[in-house]
Amino acid sequence: MPALPRFRPRLIEGIGEYNAARLRGDVLAGVTVGILALPLAIAFAIASGLTPESGIYTAIIAGFIISALGGSRVQIGGPTGAFIVIVYGIVVQYGVANLLICTLMAGFMLLAMGLLRMGTWIRFIPVSVISGFTKGIAVLILLSQVRDFLGLDTGQLPAQFFAQIAVLWQALDTVNWAAVALALACLALIVLWPQAWRIVPAPIVALVAGTAAVALFHLPVETIGSRFGGIPQTLPGFAFPELSVATMRHLIGPAIAIALLGAIESLLSATVADNMIDDRHDPNQELMAQGIANIIAPLFGGFCATGAIARTSTNVRMGAFGPVSGMVHALTLLAIVLVAAPLAKHVPLAALSAILVVVAWNMGEWHDFREMRRYTMNYRAILLATFVLTVVFDLTVAVEVGLVMAAIFFITRMSSLTGVTEISGESSGRVRAYEMFGSLFFGSANKLEPLLARADPGDPCRALVLDIQRTINIDTTGLDILDTLQRKLAKNGKTLLITGAGEQPMSLFRRSGFAERIGADRLFPHRAAGIARARELAGPATD
Repeated sequence: MPALPRFRPRLIEGIGEYNAARLRGDVLAGVTVGILALPLAIAFAIASGLTPESGIYTAIIAGFIISALGGSRVQIGGPTGAFIVIVYGIVVQYGVANLLICTLMAGFMLLAMGLLRMGTWIRFIPVSVISGFTKGIAVLILLSQVRDFLGLDTGQLPAQFFAQIAVLWQALDTVNWAAVALALACLALIVLWPQAWRIVPAPIVALVAGTAAVALFHLPVETIGSRFGGIPQTLPGFAFPELSVATMRHLIGPAIAIALLGAIESLLSATVADNMIDDRHDPNQELMAQGIANIIAPLFGGFCATGAIARTSTNVRMGAFGPVSGMVHALTLLAIVLVAAPLAKHVPLAALSAILVVVAWNMGEWHDFREMRRYTMNYRAILLATFVLTVVFDLTVAVEVGLVMAAIFFITRMSSLTGVTEISGESSGRVRAYEMFGSLFFGSANKLEPLLARADPGDPCRALVLDIQRTINIDTTGLDILDTLQRKLAKNGKTLLITGAGEQPMSLFRRSGFAERIGADRLFPHRAAGIARARELAGPATD
């Protein structure tokens, strides 16, 4: 077992580097990101089938913890659009109480991943899989916003893709044209908001403008107040969910999906931040912070959280230096709740829908579909399969199938790069010399099967030389077929000699006992010495 990583948040490491200018920059950036996070937190919660305050509490509690304990200097944590599909499905199938249990379980999984130094493992997930499920999630977010964007009277939407389409189609005759006009106006405002004025976040402008329009023109559209009754002007209370082994058994799958997605998105966000500030985050510390945040947030009315790429990027552009900016972002949200919560009941859901449409559109990175022709068929197959399965089934199935496909394609590719060729200039009737290149593992072990024919009593070969100088790796399956080859040759009075073994193959030979079984006088560092010895053992050539 590797040693557990030290618990060393970036806040502690960098606190001595602060000065008045850097602190002021963090405060200004934190206030700006906090204002931006308000409509996003509300929108993500509503789209997930939860109350608006759930999103705000998540952004406050998880956002503060992730910044205070995380491994990235400028990471901003909170609810994100990527969780909408998973959370909505859990709420519909298991209920809100079980969602909180699910989030707790995912939090402990994330904490364990960090403690076991699995942060770097997330990078092993292929880009094609990540791109495929991200696009699938974006499609599902867009679909989930059709109801509020058009003002449809559907009630709660089902979680399944085709069932949602059927319900939305049947409700098209209930379109609220006032909601459509308001949503389109807010959408246009967000997209066309001048770059020079971006210091005031476009979503906030759309939210304020949409709310003002509803109040001034008495538009007949649904608001947070009409659907949820508003947002409480209080701090969240502590409540521990009721746990049972039977319930937790059914929630393991969804919890793994939350943990996996949270780990992927948080470390992707931290990597984006690293590139922007020329820094290097600690992935294991970040996972531990994400785990603690997802353990504590549901105990105070929140739900799952992770690193938010858009808010983290905004934090950097606003001049943030360190983790204090993320903590100020959380405190800003808390101040807004305590002071201005009653005003939230007038916010139209159509305006929030427009904000999420922009979030989903930006998340999709649709230009990847246009550029897929530049990539291999394997890459395209994995991306499209993951995309379709995410939309039609769920994220867990999509990632599992995507990873299996990636593994199969990788094994096939590595196998094709492995081969065994006879060294014609060194072979004779009684001595046969072969060279193996590539990786001798379970996917390519069959490449040695033709050599087994040399072990037959009727074959004139008396000594077989296998040069593995260009073999970079051998696993236990490859070792097994070498053992089989050596045993069959020895059974018929023949000899196997291996030359050019590198550090990894020799280490495996010694640890497994193969070096003793074949004999130290049958292992040679160079091909010439091995062939010379083979000719001595085989005797004079007869051909």
